[in-house]
Amino acid sequence: MESYQNILVVIDPTSVEQKALARACTLANRTGAKITAFLSIFDFSYEMTTMLSGEERESMRATVVNDRKVWLDDLIEDYDREIECKVVWHNRPFEAILQEVKDNNFDIIIKSTHEHPTLQSVIFTPTDWHLIRKSWVPLLLVKEHQWPDNGHILAAVNVGSEEVEHQSLNDKISEEAINLSDLVNADTHFVNSYPGTPINIAIEIPEFDANEYNETMKNHHFQVMKEHALKYKIADQFLHVEEGLPEDVIESVAKRIDAELVILGTVGRTGLSAVLIGNTAEHVIDRLNCDLLALKPDGYQSPFLK
Repeated sequence: MESYQNILVVIDPTSVEQKALARACTLANRTGAKITAFLSIFDFSYEMTTMLSGEERESMRATVVNDRKVWLDDLIEDYDREIECKVVWHNRPFEAILQEVKDNNFDIIIKSTHEHPTLQSVIFTPTDWHLIRKSWVPLLLVKEHQWPDNGHILAAVNVGSEEVEHQSLNDKISEEAINLSDLVNADTHFVNSYPGTPINIAIEIPEFDANEYNETMKNHHFQVMKEHALKYKIADQFLHVEEGLPEDVIESVAKRIDAELVILGTVGRTGLSAVLIGNTAEHVIDRLNCDLLALKPDGYQSPFLK
């Protein structure tokens, strides 16, 4: 996190409390990072005013943008640090955010999430999903959970994979967890899931020993996890290797240790493959009650940049 010296904070125009901005300030106070508060606004009614000329419509849009800029300038006065403000008119917020990242070389995007008051859960907007899938820089999604001293950061790794891309992403996630833990005075936990016994094998092969298979699978994954954790000097008591789907295991461990942050990787699938296959990040984030930092693999090519 110390490498994030240029932070873009997405402002929530519907809220006086800016969780993402508060989190950015907490980090920047320890790293000296520069913060830009960014707001993308759009009102379709201004585009439909056909009685006005293009110049008049542009003037109206400029007036609205200026009003929101004044509101944003007033809002940041409550924060005891220098924060740059920017307001743009754009009908697709995620595109405005990513364009800003591209134009000004931001290191990370920090954005708050919305609580649904009736369902008691977090509602992710289309902007959130687009950023998760298309942002090439780390994305920190902020929830209500505080970041206390001596807290817990959970790094979700896939140590069971021998693919070079997964191993590289494991290292990236682990290094980020260690660096951030040192920065905010937290401890680091690693979590990894492994699949249970395939039901069809247990049925079709009577002599198949499911218990032995499960024990062998668990021991293998724990041993590989220990080898991975050894590189980062993480003790066994901070390693969590459990049977189940990744999204279930990550959620369970995060709740059990009361993590304030979960760090995981996302490959950023888009289009039909995202609908049919999905990503672990997208399956788990709406079930967590803590912040989530989503990282892309090195070499990831965002469709936004194509």
